[in-house]
Amino acid sequence: MDNITAKVSCFVRAYHYRNDPAPVFADAVASLLLGAEYDQIAQSLAQGIDFFLPDFHGSPEEGLRLIVERQLAPSVLGRSAYCESLLAREQRLGCGQYVIFASGYDTFAIRNSDAAPRVFELDLPELLAEKLEKTEKAGLRTQAVCVPCGLTDDAWPDKLTASGFDPAVKAFAGLLGISYYLDKPEFRRLLKNLSGIFCAGSSVCFDYPSADDSPESLTNRALAAGAGERMKASYTAPELEDLLAEVGFLVYEQLEPEEMTGRFFVGHNRRCPSRLMTAPRGVCYVHAVRTR
Repeated sequence: MDNITAKVSCFVRAYHYRNDPAPVFADAVASLLLGAEYDQIAQSLAQGIDFFLPDFHGSPEEGLRLIVERQLAPSVLGRSAYCESLLAREQRLGCGQYVIFASGYDTFAIRNSDAAPRVFELDLPELLAEKLEKTEKAGLRTQAVCVPCGLTDDAWPDKLTASGFDPAVKAFAGLLGISYYLDKPEFRRLLKNLSGIFCAGSSVCFDYPSADDSPESLTNRALAAGAGERMKASYTAPELEDLLAEVGFLVYEQLEPEEMTGRFFVGHNRRCPSRLMTAPRGVCYVHAVRTR
């Protein structure tokens, strides 16, 4: 299985860490996990310059940098930085479990040297098996407990608890890049199932597409279609707040792109004023807490 979306996201984190003097999100493991596929993905993206930047004239190396920095990196880096900053805060408040939904090639459980929090990675069986094979091949170690499942399958909560997740222990969940690919009833059911096994005080972080046909939104939809996937839903902020309230979550924080840029991209932009990055328009970010 190609797992294109997961691999491209991992490549973006790897490329950014290798080539940026002030990383928005520092992932020193991503390139090791990809191995030889790093160069293959780089070549494939560079060959697609006409799709990403039809008016570009320059070297393949410069084209690749512009594709990553202008089109791909802001979304991947911003949401990763936001999620792990929240995780660190939740740990200080007693969180003992981290559940990564559609974990893909996430590297937290490899990068994290502490025994806490306990990490659970949920994804399709073939993707988890491929990632584990790559982890071992690279000589890396992971602390994650793998939970093979599909997120639209209502059996995943039972599989998670059977893998050692404790519903009585405060937890934090990352659902990055998921709301795009589920229709609204599917996303609501996912959150409701999550609410059913999360104790009060636990929380969740996710990004979602706003009802805004920005250039970035249109590009992301085209990229998803090219990878054989389709973005199925978008939300207004009040609609999203109502949905969360229905399933027992209270919105603690909701960030618009301008707020994300000021919080996570300012260091990079000060260091690299000729290579400014901003959080993508048409995407919002939520931290919600389980209330009951």
